[in-house]
Amino acid sequence: MSVKSCKNQSLKLLYLFSNLHYPMKFLKKTFFLLLSIFIVIAIYNYPRLNIIAGYSSKNMSSSVFLAGRSLEFTDNHDNNFDPINLANDKINTKVKSASADVLGLLSRKSLYRNGLGSVLLLNKEDITIPFLSPKRSQADATTPYPFGNGNQKDTLFTEVDYAKLSKTVMSAFNKNNKTRAVVIIYKNQIIAEKYAYGFTKNSKILGWSMTKSIMATVFGVLQHQKKINVQEKAPIKAWQQDSRKEITIHNLLQMNSGLEWDENYNTMSDVSKMLFLTRDMTASQIQKPFTGKPNETWNYSSGTSNLLSGILRTQFASSQSYLDFWYSDFIDKIGMNSMVIETDLSGNYVGSSYAWATPRDWGKFGLLYLNNGTWKGEQLFDKSWVKYVTTPTATSNGEYGAHFWLNAGGYYPDLPKNLFSANGYQGQRVFIFPDNDLVVVRMGLTSMDYNVFLKNVIAAIQ
Repeated sequence: MSVKSCKNQSLKLLYLFSNLHYPMKFLKKTFFLLLSIFIVIAIYNYPRLNIIAGYSSKNMSSSVFLAGRSLEFTDNHDNNFDPINLANDKINTKVKSASADVLGLLSRKSLYRNGLGSVLLLNKEDITIPFLSPKRSQADATTPYPFGNGNQKDTLFTEVDYAKLSKTVMSAFNKNNKTRAVVIIYKNQIIAEKYAYGFTKNSKILGWSMTKSIMATVFGVLQHQKKINVQEKAPIKAWQQDSRKEITIHNLLQMNSGLEWDENYNTMSDVSKMLFLTRDMTASQIQKPFTGKPNETWNYSSGTSNLLSGILRTQFASSQSYLDFWYSDFIDKIGMNSMVIETDLSGNYVGSSYAWATPRDWGKFGLLYLNNGTWKGEQLFDKSWVKYVTTPTATSNGEYGAHFWLNAGGYYPDLPKNLFSANGYQGQRVFIFPDNDLVVVRMGLTSMDYNVFLKNVIAAIQ
């Protein structure tokens, strides 16, 4: 039974008994009995309240202070689903914080930090912790999109059925899909673009687990620069005295380490503890034992992604260099200047979940892979890296590569087998079609039938 349903039933019973003319002594006993039941229910569900308050507070802080939306909009559209809607949100514009209270039983606070996004606080002292911010380059506002942020050159492709394409895009915006943005890029040109009410081409939207693909790409950039080799053993000191020392960075990138991990967002699982109760998110997976064998046991794990972010941090001489590199050698270099990757309290990028960017900038990410790592004549990662991330992980049924999702196993039956994508919670997607010179970005609050939608997109450009 959920917290909300228990609360409602208890209140109904209290209301019923308070309106009956029973002896006062009986009413008192009944009241205390029901109160005791409610307390037991609250104690049983108390750990879940940390998830509810933590999610609501963190999402509110990021939405308001990073993405520029209002408290009212966020409450009505982003934090309005069960059980997150049990939280009562407040913001403090002076210190740029957001707090969420659940039934008066538990409260959490999040703080926005310039350049780092928002972070959940674990104690009062966290609000005063000094922090470093990444150095960022200025956006190119004159060069036409996608190689800058200026207006793209007018281009009409004779092979594109624009009427059919427009109809297909419109189909993504029905009330059930809750789509917020669609951007379709063909031969480096936007050929269709639409936004839901309240959103524009400048709206930053959270990519959730699409962040995993961003984080993995940093490894590709480092490998191209010959600063790392993903086939080497993972440099984790705690593993050197047991059999886990055989795990490679490659195993981790393929989510195929064999380590224990529970990716369940509805309970106090490994992933919910990591995201809502942990100061250093890179350490959560390190503590886990084997439940399988490397290269034989695929298991989707946000803990693995954050562990990889921690491994990246060890490749740099300073925390500042770690923070800067993601932007200087990759993100800002391809003009994704709107992107902000949020960090945990220890200063690690949350590589599993927390990258925000405009849909157009998410599209640039897809184009980088479509163009095999080349951007304005510069090779950011090797062409072989694209083959690497799209090689199916053993035991994933052809659905997963190295932090990218694949169609090699025919998950989308009407789409090309070499389609690959960055995927995120609530249906965030960057689809890359190598054979069609096509990138499709879709952002929303729910998933949708991508097989039909993308089949119709391809049909409109053939």
